[in-house]
Amino acid sequence: MSSEHANNQCFSPTEMMAQAEKFALSKAKKTTGMTLSLAIMAGAFIGLAFLFYITVTTGSADTGWGLSRLAGGIAFSMGLILIVICGGELFTSSVLSSISWANKEISFSKMLSIWTKVYVGNFIGAMLLLTIVAAAGLYQLDHGQWGLNALNIAQHKLHHTLVQAFALGILCNLLVCLAIWLTFSSANPLTKAVMTILPVAMFVSSGFEHCVANMFMVPLGIVIQNFAPESFWTLTGTTAAQYADLNIKQFITANLIPVTLGNIVGGAVLVGLANWCIYRRPQLKAANIATITTTVDIASVKENAMNNNIIVKDFMNTQPVTLSAEMTTPKAIEHLIANNEVSAPVTDIQGRLVGFFSAHDVMVDLWCQDYIPAQGQKVVDLMSRDVIAIDVNDKLVDVVEFLCIDKEQLFPTTSMGIATRFSTLSLEERAKSIKVSKPHVLPVLENGQMVGVVSRYEVMQAMRNIYGRPTEIIDTHKSLRNSQQM
Repeated sequence: MSSEHANNQCFSPTEMMAQAEKFALSKAKKTTGMTLSLAIMAGAFIGLAFLFYITVTTGSADTGWGLSRLAGGIAFSMGLILIVICGGELFTSSVLSSISWANKEISFSKMLSIWTKVYVGNFIGAMLLLTIVAAAGLYQLDHGQWGLNALNIAQHKLHHTLVQAFALGILCNLLVCLAIWLTFSSANPLTKAVMTILPVAMFVSSGFEHCVANMFMVPLGIVIQNFAPESFWTLTGTTAAQYADLNIKQFITANLIPVTLGNIVGGAVLVGLANWCIYRRPQLKAANIATITTTVDIASVKENAMNNNIIVKDFMNTQPVTLSAEMTTPKAIEHLIANNEVSAPVTDIQGRLVGFFSAHDVMVDLWCQDYIPAQGQKVVDLMSRDVIAIDVNDKLVDVVEFLCIDKEQLFPTTSMGIATRFSTLSLEERAKSIKVSKPHVLPVLENGQMVGVVSRYEVMQAMRNIYGRPTEIIDTHKSLRNSQQM
């Protein structure tokens, strides 16, 4: 596909959901350093947008309340445009990572960790910009009217009740996340930018509350109230005492906390989880992914001289290659190839076994599809749910017998013990002649949780000592000793 065609591509609502899932999961894949850096950048972008808003709305008394605020809202949309195009991490859009949590791709604690890092980064970015703005003395623009406008906006934000602040926060991030959601409809950067303008203009002009914007706006008012020179108050005909309620405690309790909680509800719940329930949840329910928690009974039927103290826990692979049910088929194949594997267990976010995916599944599906892969296919669509798992405390000798002996063929009898087939071959001859079809990789469970896998390779390693040391190695060691003694 050419880059021009990709940029002009438009996505359907269902495809937009897939884009949203990629967007949400991408936040979990960033390092802490990258997340904080991008969050600092986003905090500064939103602060710049508010500077633009203040400039546009200063001295606009004759313009009319609605038109003035509309102009300011359109100007403020610059902040989200910068974030969308430049890739900043904004707290109010990062709450869409609730989609990845709903998909069980990340844990709840991981989701909270992402939110916390972005929130802290946004605050740092806002404070850095505030320091520069204060040093520049922008509040003195237009004979102090610019600063007076900033003071009035900041003070107004502290006069909501807790319920009002919470509700305004919900409405704000409903629109911010809808703006972000609209960008999932296109791959074209210009289209993405245009998509954000009206939703952002609506939330700003309507006075809805955005926690990251407030991290810059209210502290700006606090700085002006505390550090503006007397000449500023003389020019504006006001006093610092009129804005005495602009303080850190009032800001945090009356605005920042309820607005942040409202933003979380508006974005994570009303946009992220709501769309997930509409577009993704029915598909996951249809897939009927059930956790596999039972193991097969592999008790041996033959007396033997092998060391019975060796159990699966002693030789299993504790760090196997695993796949996610929601991983796309191409990505799963790439993952297997990169790790020199042809199959792997499929697990959920808690590491519980839900299925098994193999090259055989892929080849059968390709044959059925006339070698034209289905678009958007995932591991859950192909994986086998009929999985044979063993227990961590099963013995090596039992695993060996399970993999190489088919008891039903070796002892062809009914449940009453009546023979269904007779043979003149000895037990050992029958064992060597039967054809056995058993999995090459066995997931290992402990109390219902997958803790590793056992393949024929691990079994061979565990049985290695039965044969002693190869004679050629012994001869080599003897030769080395003799040469050293000479």
